Amino acid sequence: MDTGTLMSFLAVDLLLVCVPGADWAYAIAAGLRGRSVVPAVAGLVAGYAAHTALAAAGLVVLVAGSPGLLTALTVAGAGYLVRLGWQVLRRPGTPGAAPEGTTGTSPAIGFLRGAAISGLNPKGLLLFLSVLPQFLVTRGAHPPVAVQTGVLGLAHMACCAAVYLTVGTLARAVLRTHPSATRAVTRTSGAAMLGIGAFLLVERLATI
Repeated sequence: MDTGTLMSFLAVDLLLVCVPGADWAYAIAAGLRGRSVVPAVAGLVAGYAAHTALAAAGLVVLVAGSPGLLTALTVAGAGYLVRLGWQVLRRPGTPGAAPEGTTGTSPAIGFLRGAAISGLNPKGLLLFLSVLPQFLVTRGAHPPVAVQTGVLGLAHMACCAAVYLTVGTLARAVLRTHPSATRAVTRTSGAAMLGIGAFLLVERLATI
């Protein structure tokens, strides 16, 4: 894969990653617990590693061609976001305390919840279906499509790690000494997760 194609993909992908969504909301909520945001972000990246593996194996095409499977994935992911967002709204965290339903009491729980959020996020799957294929080269002397998909998937994971680590770390550094602002931002993050989940549910169920 030539450098020009990779840089073009990175430019587009970075713009998409910088658009706030469920991943941002979770990274912010994780940052507000006053400890390392790394486990939560690692979980988010792990979810996209699963998407990359599916895409490289060609299973993304299978999911795209199966309305029932895509609907089940969407409902599962949206339902999880609604549950998580509602828990955060019920008990917005204060600096140094983990908001209920976000990172939990251990790094392992933070990692698993992050992986669930990005792994079950159908928008992430659609990224690999609609954006990534535009940067694959199928003619001439180029690496196999699976290899190109893996490279672009790794680039996407790198963008996610850089952006979400920055978001979570800044949230912690700026808000940890402002309890009222922390509660407001946490509530906003919870509302974002709840709203995105509800929107995905309505959008998918309306197509059935």
